[in-house]
Amino acid sequence: MSLAGKHILVGISGGIAAYKIPELIRLLKKAGADVQVTTTKHALEFVTSLTLQTVSGHKVYSDVFAAINEHSTEHISLPDWADLMIVAPATANVLCKMAHGIADDALTTTFAAMRKPVVIAPAMNTNMYESPATQEAIRMLSAWENITMVDCASGELACGTTGKGRMQEIDVIAAAAEYALSPKTLADRHVLITAGPTQEAIDPVRYITNASTGKMGYALARACLKRGAQVTLVSGPCQVSLRAWQEFCPLKVIDVTSSAEMCAAATEAFDHADIAILCAAVADFTPCHVADKKIKKQPGQENMSIHLKTTTDIAATLGRMKAEEARGESLEAKNKKILVGFALETHDEQANAERKLQSKNLDMIVLNSLQDSGAGFGVDTNKVTLIYANGTKKDLPLLMKQEVADAIIDGLVL
Repeated sequence: MSLAGKHILVGISGGIAAYKIPELIRLLKKAGADVQVTTTKHALEFVTSLTLQTVSGHKVYSDVFAAINEHSTEHISLPDWADLMIVAPATANVLCKMAHGIADDALTTTFAAMRKPVVIAPAMNTNMYESPATQEAIRMLSAWENITMVDCASGELACGTTGKGRMQEIDVIAAAAEYALSPKTLADRHVLITAGPTQEAIDPVRYITNASTGKMGYALARACLKRGAQVTLVSGPCQVSLRAWQEFCPLKVIDVTSSAEMCAAATEAFDHADIAILCAAVADFTPCHVADKKIKKQPGQENMSIHLKTTTDIAATLGRMKAEEARGESLEAKNKKILVGFALETHDEQANAERKLQSKNLDMIVLNSLQDSGAGFGVDTNKVTLIYANGTKKDLPLLMKQEVADAIIDGLVL
């Protein structure tokens, strides 16, 4: 997550979840943001002004009429300074005030003057959350164009009961901040992404796979989500996750294991996609026969052969679907589907990538080579070349995979 140079105003109301906010502030600052804090007076019953001042590096604005305020209109100057406001926890009281324009303390007066993006993370007892007044306030605020609502989670509450009302975890709120600050250049677009390895079973306990971690594909999904896209992520077995983004973004994750499962899921999702990015490291071969019991080594056995057959080429399959769809469309609509492939090569890199680009009817291919230090599987960096169907190409330097993902999405010819 990068929030470098961003000014973020954190508003805290009087709920027990306020004790988590210093850690949120620390996370935002680690991502490069400058953070200031405003609170209701009741919030300071749960977390001290000194703590908030220490972690933010700024004095806390908690009293509209305090003599120590730098400006007599702090509730105006802070929204002017901020790029984004986060209200967390947002109690039932504060939600209802914000929804109906009541501004009678430092937090609500500041919110009333805020015309930039706002992230709201409610937190309260389940009965208060389910109150018709609270639900109406959440609906009203969620409909505002500048607001991202990070709805409550379910779990054990401070009162000892279990139900919906917990404030979302701070990583979810931080992800929502990144989302709210990003231009929605992919709004109303549906993006299909494949990610990770496949596993081709040999017997019930063994399989053929590769070293893909899924980091690149998941970074691409995150890049699309923050730009406002609806994302379908078809994922092989990975240790990475987009759990935080699933709480507030239109993300559908389809977990698959084999290349056949990935092909079936990707083919079905492609019908509804505007853009497909095939980043998964799909097996080219799979065993002809899968043993129903674990294959045991026999006494004296020195070798074993496994017969393999080719798997269905997902990129070629979707490329044919794209071509067939284009034949039935008007000239204006022929290029509406965008198909992007990946090529991880060990030799003759550019020639192999260009051949794949043309033969599979891709609009762009992302080439990376295992010859480049810091690129490929199992690392957080990558070095790629973007090659387009019109013959142009763009070389990117070694970057973090999230930066590579952002560059790829920014490089799409929409």
